Amino acid sequence: MAGKPKLHYTKGRGKMESIRWLLAAAGVEFEEDFIETREDLEKLRSDGSLLFQQVPMVEIDGMKMVQTRAILNYIAAKHNLYGKDLKERAWIDMYVEGTTDLMGMIMLLPFQTAEEKKKNFDLIIERAKTRYFPVYEKVI
Repeated sequence: MAGKPKLHYTKGRGKMESIRWLLAAAGVEFEEDFIETREDLEKLRSDGSLLFQQVPMVEIDGMKMVQTRAILNYIAAKHNLYGKDLKERAWIDMYVEGTTDLMGMIMLLPFQTAEEKKKNFDLIIERAKTRYFPVYEKVI
């Protein structure tokens, strides 16, 4: 049996959070190796672990996987969480893309001025309530 997947990312949530959620949903225990310094990141880059020189990166089944979508698709398919046919996978992909759009807006907030944050936070709340959450509630 293969060891636990090892997740490489900063101590923040960011792009690794959906991977953590999916592993939890699949009942898979994992380890985390947090990138705490620039040197930690440079070590991963210099040893060839990061295909595009960026994280998240997950060591799983003898691979060093990067790119969030590829990691999610692999885990979902491996644990039979990616639909029973092409049509179900298409629906899953649409929900994932919607979540990615919403998360993209949220992830920009820390880099904005206080005035921009207030305006954009209100927009995010409005879109979450009217555009995204109703879709998820309907499918649940």
